[in-house]
Amino acid sequence: MSGWSLEFLGLVAATLTTGGLVPQTIKVWRSRSARDLSLMTYLMIWVGTVLWLIYGTMIASMALLYANAAAFVLVSLILYFKLRYG
Repeated sequence: MSGWSLEFLGLVAATLTTGGLVPQTIKVWRSRSARDLSLMTYLMIWVGTVLWLIYGTMIASMALLYANAAAFVLVSLILYFKLRYG
């Protein structure tokens, strides 16, 4: 596979895995309840996302930057709702 093909594969994978956070974010936002979500899980995901962003920046990977920038926003929203609505 060429460099562009690999990057495209990464972008598709990033879209699918990051997109998995969208339904949870919408559900928490609409219900105004995050009681059943694990704070530790989302803190770990948030820290991991920040580290992936740093790594993606260092290796200049569009797929990593795209996925983790979007994930950072979504996980940050979930954490905000978790702290606000418990």
